[in-house]
Amino acid sequence: MERKTIDGFEPGPLPSPRQVDRFGFLKQEHNSSPDAITKIRSTHVQEREERRVRKWRKMIGIGGSDWKHYVRRKPHVVKRRIRKGIPDCLRGLVWQLISGSRDLLLMNPGVYEQLVIYETSASELDIIRDISRTFPSHVFFQQRHGPGQRSLYNVLKAYSVFDRNVGYVQGMGFLAGLLLLYMSEEDAFWLLVALLKGAVHAPMEGLYLAGLPLVQQYLFQFDNLVREQLPKLGEHFTQEMINPSMYASQWFITVFSYSFPFHLALRIWDVFLYEGVTIVFKVGLALLKYCHDDLVKLPFEKLIHALRNFPEDAMDPDTLLPMAYSIKVRPFLSTPPFPSPSLATMKINISIVAYA
Repeated sequence: MERKTIDGFEPGPLPSPRQVDRFGFLKQEHNSSPDAITKIRSTHVQEREERRVRKWRKMIGIGGSDWKHYVRRKPHVVKRRIRKGIPDCLRGLVWQLISGSRDLLLMNPGVYEQLVIYETSASELDIIRDISRTFPSHVFFQQRHGPGQRSLYNVLKAYSVFDRNVGYVQGMGFLAGLLLLYMSEEDAFWLLVALLKGAVHAPMEGLYLAGLPLVQQYLFQFDNLVREQLPKLGEHFTQEMINPSMYASQWFITVFSYSFPFHLALRIWDVFLYEGVTIVFKVGLALLKYCHDDLVKLPFEKLIHALRNFPEDAMDPDTLLPMAYSIKVRPFLSTPPFPSPSLATMKINISIVAYA
């Protein structure tokens, strides 16, 4: 049986070539990309980066063969290095290792192909409609029905078949799109499964179920944390009738990949995949803390705008993330990063769902 195309049309023309940043996004005037605001790296910085990559390669081993042993032996070193940022050239592999998705892939050969080629999804039209809205300024996704959009369609369609209770929700496109920039379709699919089904951390699927129950829970918890840790700002939010659903929903649904600078989103994802959703709360609190003195002075309309458009200096990962790491949140928000007892049963559950 032939693989289905997105909607029966041939790929559109390639977009006009324009200058892109180091991540593949089209450069705009006043771009906040680090390429637009930093000078060319010095030889010293490049050499330091090369040393860092060598350390990571030694820690991972060939194809990730040494990873689990190293994590068990030196978890504090792994955590520290991940918080400093995973080298971009190794990010895709490391994400698969720390998420548990590599194990799922190896335990379930042929499942992804089955889902993409032979199954149908009730969400196919919704997926097609939303594809062009996912990272529209990235060269990989710009060509209409091109390789990037086809890969994104395949991953989202496969997941909507794999878990028909969740199906497809718009925010999932940004998760899948981000993953596809660092790995193959099949690898991206299994990482999406690992996240939503909870291979290592608490399952994320509640973010996308009808009624978005986990989003509501996280927003309630975040609101309490704001009032607890930033009481003056929390009181100002009450006076101006501001609640987290007005500005923070996408933080949780897309893990900051929707509207935040890409270089910052990547650093957050490094930590998110290893430590869990706690980092989303911490980064959100750090942003509010960083902008606290300005936010408490703003009336409703300006406050909403500010909460959806943080200043460029607040988005510097080397400033924001250390602040986030220093913030303490209650233990119920976190889960242990490794190992996961659920991986042993994941194959049985997947096989039942995928071939039902």
